[in-house]
Amino acid sequence: MNIFYKIIAALAITVCATAASARNDVDNFPIAEALNSEQAKNILGDNIKFYFGTQAHGTVVTEYSEYGTNRKTNGSNKSDKDACNWAFLSAMKALRDKAKSVGANAVVNIRSNYQNNTTTSNETFQCGSGTFTSGVALLGDVVTIK
Repeated sequence: MNIFYKIIAALAITVCATAASARNDVDNFPIAEALNSEQAKNILGDNIKFYFGTQAHGTVVTEYSEYGTNRKTNGSNKSDKDACNWAFLSAMKALRDKAKSVGANAVVNIRSNYQNNTTTSNETFQCGSGTFTSGVALLGDVVTIK
């Protein structure tokens, strides 16, 4: 029985050590690159317009709400860039769906909100990648513009 407890203890130490060294890398990726992909055009369409950070847009006629989305994807067998682009497109699709559901035609002031750390950029989005998953969180103002 004594060997059994030693094996269990060794396994517990191994599991704890693996969990303690879990990866949580946060990187910035180019918005334009993700949105200009064929995959993005197929997923997002062109009925809803998206404006990041402080990008200029038409006059806001109706403000509906600020909307947040948090999407994760399996990062196994993918580069961080590929997984993050996929999570980004999933988050953008959620923003698009929210805009459609209320009759809006745009989402403005889109910013990253990874782990509730809001950052604004016209060029990049933030993505966190761990050992098995990557995630993107976005905030945007759902509006109708002229």
